[in-house]
Amino acid sequence: MSKNRFELHEERLATTDEKGHRIYLYPIDVKGIWRHRRDFFYWTLIVLYLVLPWTHFGGKQTILLNIAAREFTLFGQTFFATDLPLLLILILGGLFLIGFITSIWGRVWCGWACPQTVFIDAIYRKIEILIEGNARSRAALDKAPWSASKVFKRALKWTLYLIVSLHIAHSFLGYFVGTRDLFWITTRPPEENMGLFIAMVGITALCLFDFGWFREQFCIIACPYGRLQSVIMDKDSLVVAYDTNRGEPRRGVAPTKDDEGDCINCYHCVQACPTGIDIRRGTQLECIACTACIDACDEIMEKVSRPAGLIRYTTETQLEGGSVSHFRARSVIYLSVSLAIFLAGIYFVNRAADMSFTAIRAVGTPFTQSTLADGRREIVNRYVITVDVKDTNQTTPLWFSSTRDDITVISAPRPLTPKVGHTRANVFFKFSPSLLKDGSLKTTIEVLQGKNEKEATLIKQLEINLVGPFQ
Repeated sequence: MSKNRFELHEERLATTDEKGHRIYLYPIDVKGIWRHRRDFFYWTLIVLYLVLPWTHFGGKQTILLNIAAREFTLFGQTFFATDLPLLLILILGGLFLIGFITSIWGRVWCGWACPQTVFIDAIYRKIEILIEGNARSRAALDKAPWSASKVFKRALKWTLYLIVSLHIAHSFLGYFVGTRDLFWITTRPPEENMGLFIAMVGITALCLFDFGWFREQFCIIACPYGRLQSVIMDKDSLVVAYDTNRGEPRRGVAPTKDDEGDCINCYHCVQACPTGIDIRRGTQLECIACTACIDACDEIMEKVSRPAGLIRYTTETQLEGGSVSHFRARSVIYLSVSLAIFLAGIYFVNRAADMSFTAIRAVGTPFTQSTLADGRREIVNRYVITVDVKDTNQTTPLWFSSTRDDITVISAPRPLTPKVGHTRANVFFKFSPSLLKDGSLKTTIEVLQGKNEKEATLIKQLEINLVGPFQ
């Protein structure tokens, strides 16, 4: 076995020892063009995450997923639990879109947009570096015996972790409760909203555990996406890769100095990797394509007067000297299916945006009958009509009538003024038993919209089945 701690057996993870115990990683902080690009992208996403729930679109919170009320608002459009198929369409389309992105750009999600990477790299690790120092200092502090200095640093670090985690948790809840309501809820005693308080504590604890301690173990052990990459990607997919032809044989391995490649075997790329892999072994499941090894290697190449790009974004086909085609069968299939699903989603969203009506027979006796003063008999049926409204522009009063003159329609209230969400009205139908055939009568309800019944316009027709006694 090599004495170099970075030279591991090809089947052993850098984060576990021979007995399976965890080895803590202390990635070095590198500078470079890719680091600057990632920092900009990370903070754009973080600011968007924190600010978006405070913004409003069309008079509503831009994104509000009110599970308790079963109402979901996305950019001014409100959906209800009955619109669940739209959510399934969105998820399915997103999965195929991720498949397309991965087939072209590899694991760009993991290294650039995954909350696991974004929060750890942009905030939590920066706090750690600020308080405990560089990678060597952090490793030394872990091995050092407990002292007043160590207790202070650890307490300060985890206190700052807690503050950040609380902000992340409250912002997350703002998407489900509403930021304005949540603000006032936080000023009240916890026992008044105990369920929400427990949820906040749970999310905060999860952030502390995952972002503060578990870290790369989630990517290596728990995340399913890394295991799917081998199915989605191929030799033409973009990856962070080491140029073997240019780098080998490495310094210390080549027979003579003249035979050496550009790799000086400094392990700077391994020290920078947040999952501890050696990128020179090729594409690996643990690689999250964060580009830290690219900046680390370019820094060394500059010092030894060699061109940058020994480790770079490329494809296996390009490393072998071939040309890459982005319009490959699998990429076209992923994109086509994704577009088809999203187009179907847009179609159903447009349909869902219309005012919808549901007419259900009221619970209880299906009909009642009475005798009028002139001796005529009268049958009464009661229906409950539910109106789903998603736009404040659709709250104009509604009137109900029948297409037949011999059926009287009475609604309570009259007119029905719908609100955004669900609005229900009891609608009574009065008619003569002589209209029934075998105890039933199919008829049509007209729904009219307008400030008064005379000027109202027809917007919907509903088919119902009136019932009564058999003649």
